[in-house]
This record gives sequence, C-alpha cells and structure tokens, in this order.
Amino acid sequence: MDTPFSGPGFSQSRQRSARGTLRIAETFASRQGEGKLTGQKSFFIRTSGCNLRCWFCDTPYASWDPQGEWCSIEDLVDAAVQEGNEHVVLTGGEPMLPPGITDLSLQLQQSGLHVTIETAGTIDREVGCDLMSISPKFRSSGPSPAEHPDWSQRHEKLRKSVASIRRLIDRASSYQLKFVVDSKQDFDELEEIANAVDASAGDIWVMPQGSTIEALDRAKAWLQPWCEQRGFRYCDRMQIRWYGNRRGT
Repeated sequence: MDTPFSGPGFSQSRQRSARGTLRIAETFASRQGEGKLTGQKSFFIRTSGCNLRCWFCDTPYASWDPQGEWCSIEDLVDAAVQEGNEHVVLTGGEPMLPPGITDLSLQLQQSGLHVTIETAGTIDREVGCDLMSISPKFRSSGPSPAEHPDWSQRHEKLRKSVASIRRLIDRASSYQLKFVVDSKQDFDELEEIANAVDASAGDIWVMPQGSTIEALDRAKAWLQPWCEQRGFRYCDRMQIRWYGNRRGT
C-alpha cells in the first residue's frame, strides 16, 4: 500500500530520524524570499527526501535525487542558535516526512527561535511552529506519466490532503497558503482548495512558477492582476531576483 513514506529510501529515513538524526541536504543563512516574512534574515534547514515529485521542483537534490548527511537534532539546534538569526525555516524536500522533525521544531522553539515550516501539507505532525507555510500542489504539478509512470500515480494520489491542511492550519499560531501557479488553468483548483480549507484571502499568497527573472516578469503581467481581483496576495520569488536560481539561497 502506498503511504507518504513509501518509495526508495523512505524506510531508512524514517528509522534514522527516529533515533534523533535527520538527513539534511543543506543549511544556510539567507533572507526569506517568499510570503509574509519576505526579506527576513533566517537560518534555513533543508531536509532531504520528499513524498512528491513535482516536475518543476527547484531543489531536486532534496527530492528527485535526495542527497545529504545525517545530522543530529542537537547539532542542528546548536547551528541555528550560533548563527544568531531569530528566524529558522524548516524546508525540504518535505520537512514533515521524517518523524524527527517534531523534536527538532520543538527544540528550536525552546531555544527562543521563531520557526517557519514550509510544507506541501500532505503530512500532519504535532510540530512546534510559529508560521505554517503550506504549498498545496495542483494537478498540473505531477511528473510526466510517460517518463515517470510510477511517480506520476503516486504523486497524484498523495499531492493533496484537505484534512491534513486543515489540521495544520488549526494547530499553527499563524499560517499562509502559498500556491505555485504555472498557468491560468490552475486558477479553478486554487480557489477550490482555498474554499475547502476555509482560508482567508489575506492568508493566500500566489506566486508564479519560474526559475529566472524573465519568467517571473512574464507571469507577473497576467498573474498579479488576477490576484488583485480575487483579493489574494501576489508573491514574487525574491530569492531568484536577489541571488539567481542557485543553492544556498
């Protein structure tokens, strides 16, 4: 039976995480480039491993080809504290995949840090979180059935869980829904998901799919007016404008 933990490497990830270590693709200090905290200096902890396979994924080293070293929760908390930023972002991959994310998030909060968790919303865990940043995936996000038949089916089955998203919203101190729109064909599903989880328009951030400034500018011309019409917040991807499409940003 397919579960959020099925597939290559997931069972190992789950076992190691349960012993107090997580596989980490990278850690780095940068500025938040998306959503409510855009511009906020933050320490990013990127877990490796994902239960989805979006065709446009901009961190394939944490999903399609998971890479990284096993790190203890204690070392990760120490690194975040020593960095000196008040804000920590747990991202991926899918950071809710390893069970150890619960202990990591709680210990970061106990150290006095503000914790943002960036998740697709398919997995519900009782984590410590100050801002739950949920990015539901549309039907258009799946990989090619011809090129990746197994992952195409698995992705479609797991990509959206309204019940999980609703529980994450209810548990969080603050939340944002952050949608990646590739074309106008995504509009109907965006509003369908927003209505299903009873999200307020002010907590919905809509950003274009694109990895270059030119692509962002082209999409902004048709996406921003639609957001303004619906009362949603248009969300640029400032990390691309600041640093380009590269790791560690």
